[in-house]
Amino acid sequence: MDAPAEGNVDPESCNEVEEEPSGSDCQSMPAYMNTVLRRQYLQEMVKALPAPVQNRIVFLKNLQLEHLKIEAQFFEEVYKLEQKYQVQYQPLFDKRREIIEGKVDPDEEKPKWKEPEPSTDNEVDAEQFREALSSLKSIPKDAKGIPGFWLTVFRNTAILSEMVQPHDEPAIRKLIDISIKYDNGHSYTLEFHFDKNEYFSNSVLTKQYVLKSTVDPDDPFAFEGPEIYKCTGCTINWEKKMNLTVKTIRKKQKHKERGAVRTIVKQVPTDSFFNFFSPPEVPTDQEEIDDDSQQILATDFEIGHFLRARIIPKAVLYYTGDIVDDEDDEDEEEFDENEEDEYDDDDAPPAKGPKPAGNKKQPNECQNQ
Repeated sequence: MDAPAEGNVDPESCNEVEEEPSGSDCQSMPAYMNTVLRRQYLQEMVKALPAPVQNRIVFLKNLQLEHLKIEAQFFEEVYKLEQKYQVQYQPLFDKRREIIEGKVDPDEEKPKWKEPEPSTDNEVDAEQFREALSSLKSIPKDAKGIPGFWLTVFRNTAILSEMVQPHDEPAIRKLIDISIKYDNGHSYTLEFHFDKNEYFSNSVLTKQYVLKSTVDPDDPFAFEGPEIYKCTGCTINWEKKMNLTVKTIRKKQKHKERGAVRTIVKQVPTDSFFNFFSPPEVPTDQEEIDDDSQQILATDFEIGHFLRARIIPKAVLYYTGDIVDDEDDEDEEEFDENEEDEYDDDDAPPAKGPKPAGNKKQPNECQNQ
């Protein structure tokens, strides 16, 4: 039997006969592998390497661990910087509140920025546009401040507009400011300031978010920076029959023997923005929390980060449309991209859905500032 030609590969052993194996063929992963299988495959691949190579990899991962410890210190310094600069931001936010609330009427000013050229990509029917504007309720010329400022900001933000129900809007119209306070610990508190209203007696509703920026000894390489791991709401002192987080339902019951009919009135939970201030409790053992609560907390953490990093510092830009937050556009672009690929039924990718709740990787607190 003739010997294999130089450089040929024996498919049974995945080793070259005449040359040292390059590893590129043996280390390539089948395309069908999901994330879990891929990780297991790579771990087994490393175990199969020669002992000296494994030792070098252990050394590199130890270096990586040292890097992560330094990175955790870096994020601690970033948090301190955020606290420091919040003191400088606050006078600007105070002025914003005074103008929105109508306590101060600023002198007339000209824009200090250059307006972008109007886009010609999408032609708008001017008549329909005017009709849409005319359908809006006009604000009186003698109105104080900027009526409905924060409600408009919420409406113009996809993640917040989904939270606000029609029955919430009258109460949110009384929202005059959202501020942030950095606490002594590694946490911050969002404060929602309300004008006097018929719904609740609180002048301020609060939501505290607790962060952690340490490398978990049980899973050190999952560290990606500070993450929210706990939040605490507040008690809303609702006025009688004005609780927006419950609704009243009436049920008729018929007695089995006498045939008498009675009406039972009871209150049941309902969707409301104000449920935001009553998040599920985070148990000590994360495995005890149910899936629904995990999903609520995951979304809650995302909203808390979004309010702190985007809405509070840039509220006026969401009000004016300089920042457009539209998830529908993103979904449409994603759909168009997927439309270009063709799949057989057996090879079709799994349907996309929300990431599993309880994922340790919450929105990174120091990115996308």
